[in-house]
Parts: sequence; C-alpha cells; structure tokens
Amino acid sequence: MPSTVDTARPAELLLDHENQPEGSFLRYLAARNWRALQAGLRTRAFARDEHLPIGPADEDVYIIWDGVVRQDRFPLGEGDGVPTVTRFRGRGQLVGEAKLVTDDSAVRTKCLTGTVVIPCRAHDFNVQLRKRPAVQRALLRSLEDRNRSDELVYTMATRPPLERVSRLLAHLADTAGWAGPRTDRVTITGPSQKDLAAALQLAVSTTENAIRTLRYHGIVEAGYRRFVVHDVDALRHLAAGN
Repeated sequence: MPSTVDTARPAELLLDHENQPEGSFLRYLAARNWRALQAGLRTRAFARDEHLPIGPADEDVYIIWDGVVRQDRFPLGEGDGVPTVTRFRGRGQLVGEAKLVTDDSAVRTKCLTGTVVIPCRAHDFNVQLRKRPAVQRALLRSLEDRNRSDELVYTMATRPPLERVSRLLAHLADTAGWAGPRTDRVTITGPSQKDLAAALQLAVSTTENAIRTLRYHGIVEAGYRRFVVHDVDALRHLAAGN
C-alpha cells in the first residue's frame, strides 16, 4: 500500500513561503499572490523512495514544500543502457510543469527524502496563471533561473570532475540544504553518490574520488544519502575552477 498521506494545510503555508530558496517559484511570489493561490489547497506527504504521480494519466502539478526529488527523463526511450537526463529539484520549486502545456507529459520523479508537496490540478493552475499575471511572471522567472542553473551545474562535461561535483554540491546546499544550530554547516539529505554520478553523467568511481578529495580537505563530510558541507565558500571556489 502506498504510504502517501494527505495532511492538513499547516499555518506555515501562509507565512513561510518567503523562506524558500532564492530563485524558486515560491520565493518569487508576493505574499498576496501566494495567499490567493494556495487557498483551499492541502499538502501531501510522500515517503522516501516513493514516486510522485506525474505520469500521462495524472493531472496534477506539484509545488515542493519540503524535501528533495530526483527527476529522470528518457529522451531516447527507456531500456538498459539508454542515457537518462537526471536533475534534482527542491523546496519552493514547481515540478510537472510540462502538464501545463501538454496532457501526455511524463517524467519519473522519485522522492529522495520524506517529501511534502502541494498538489494542484494543472487545469486549475492554468486558470490562476491567466487570472494573475504576477503568478505567471513568478513561474516564468523561476523556470528561467532553473534553466540557467541547470546549464551551469549539469552540462559542463568538459570541466574537471572535482569542479563539477563541487558545483553540484554547492547548488544542492543552496537549494536543498539545511543549516543546523551551527550555521557554518549545511546538511544535504537525500541524494546518494550514485545519484550525483547519474546527474553529472560521471562514473561512480570518479564521483567517489572527487568526494574523497573534498573529505580530505575537510570541506564535505559524506554519509549514506547525506552530505554535510563544512565550507560552502570553499565549494564555490572549487566550482569556479580555482
């Protein structure tokens, strides 16, 4: 049986959207537009390793309120050895957005952590976009930011592996990380080293070697589906090729 559950809409939905990451859809929304958009919606919780229903027969788009998901696309079709396009999406982002323009869109979306989303019927969301140009602008700005970030993080295949892994971890720290009581540390929960390798289209051993170098220099601590970044500035320095 699926472990997904519908949860009552928490009061934080009214107040906390501006604390979502820079560049995300929710961060771009003004408070008055968020209040109008989320009225009547409820959150839904998915367990780790469950998939969001974003298949051809499904009708929802999802705003990620908490958690990290891995999205896999199969531009050459599915099968053994067929290349995939892998991306990570986190808090404040809208996923399943292709359903706003085509009914048969599908992308495999796996929750890498316990994940809380806000489902919205694609048809209803389109109505809101037509009624509220500010919401439309917020979505377009977030998608443009995401496209530019994807280009920088995922497509620099000619750059050294250490630089690419550092850039992805810095990106995840910014978009999906949590600062604990010690604010100089950022914890990224969900993606594994194999997930990072798939996203960057690197060999797992190459990714592991890059992370081993980061651990040696005390920049990153790696565990099972968990990274603790001790020095985000050092990651960014390496990500810049320095």
